[in-house]
Amino acid sequence: MNTYKVLDLPMRPRRLRRTAKLRAMVQETTLQLDDLILPIFVVDGDGDPEPIKSMPEVFRLPIPQIIEKCQELYELGLRAVALFPRVQSQKKDDQGTEALNLDTLVLSAARALRVALPELILVSDLALDPYTSHGHDGVLDLSGNVDNDATVAILAEMGVLAANAGIDIVAPSDMMDGRIAEIRRNLDDSGHIQTAIMAYSAKFASAYYGPFREAVGSERSDTRSPIDKRSYQLNPSNFREAQRELLLDEREGADFLMVKPAEPYLDVIRYASDNANLPIVAYQVSGEYSRIWAAAERGWLDLEACMMESLTSIKRSGADLILTYFAERIIRYRHLGGISSGAESS
Repeated sequence: MNTYKVLDLPMRPRRLRRTAKLRAMVQETTLQLDDLILPIFVVDGDGDPEPIKSMPEVFRLPIPQIIEKCQELYELGLRAVALFPRVQSQKKDDQGTEALNLDTLVLSAARALRVALPELILVSDLALDPYTSHGHDGVLDLSGNVDNDATVAILAEMGVLAANAGIDIVAPSDMMDGRIAEIRRNLDDSGHIQTAIMAYSAKFASAYYGPFREAVGSERSDTRSPIDKRSYQLNPSNFREAQRELLLDEREGADFLMVKPAEPYLDVIRYASDNANLPIVAYQVSGEYSRIWAAAERGWLDLEACMMESLTSIKRSGADLILTYFAERIIRYRHLGGISSGAESS
C-alpha cells in the first residue's frame, strides 16, 4: 500500500469543486434566457421553411411561420428577436431602393409581430447589403467606393420607417462614420424618441460571416473572392481602432454597443464592458455557430457542451446580451428539462 504525506495546504480551491451543488453555489457567470436575442431570416410568400445549408436548424421563414414560431418561443421564454430579410434578386438594385419600400419584408414582419406579440422586443438590422445588387452595405460613388454620407442618409430614413412599423430597437450594422448621430436625429425629429439604437460599433471584417451571407443572399453569385468590406469594417488586428469606434458611438447617442463577431474578440467585449456606460451586446455570428455544428456532426465535439461553453465565455467577458442562432435550441432544451451552463467534464 502506497503511503503519502498529507500536504499542509491552508488553501485548497478544490473544496468548492467537490460536488455539483457546491459548484453551482459558487458559479460566477450564469447565462439567462433574457440575455439572448434570436436572429430570424424573413422571406416572401407563405411556403415551406427554407433550410440554410451552412447553418443546421436555421431556416428562412415566411411571415406567417415567423409569427407561429415567435408565439411558441415567447411562451417558453424568448423575449427578443432580430429580423433580417432575404430579398428577392429582382428587387435589388445598385441603390438598394427596396430598403425604403413601406411594405418591404422586415417592415411587414414587424407590423405583423407587433400585432401578434405586443410585448416581444423587435430589433431591426439597418444595412443595405441585403438590398443592393453589388452586396455592399452602402451605395457606391462613381469610383466604385462606398459613399459614406449618401449611405448614412438612407440609413436614417430606414430607421424612421422601422420605428413607424413598431420596431423597438434599430441596429445599424454598416460601420459608416457618423450614422448613429444622424439616425438619432432623424428618429427624434420624427417623434420616435423612445426608439433605441443598438450600434454595431466594433464590427470586424471577419471571415466568419459566410453562412450569414448565404442566408440573406448577399454573397457573390459567381466564383470570385468574397466581397471586400475592409474599407468600412474593422481590421481584425486593430484593438485601438475598435476602442475608438465604441467610444464614438457612445458619444453620438447609441443605447447599446455591439461587438461582432463575439468569441474571437472577447478582449474587445471586455474593454467595452469596462469602459462604456451602456449595455454591451455581442453577436455570436453564423461562422461561430456553424463551426460548432460542423465539429459536432463529425463527432469531434459535444454540441450542447460547446454551445454553452462558447456562450458562457462571451457572457463572462462582459456581454450583457448575445445575439445567437442557438437561442431557439437553448430555450427549447431548458424548457424540456434544463441544461447546465457549466458542463461536466472528465
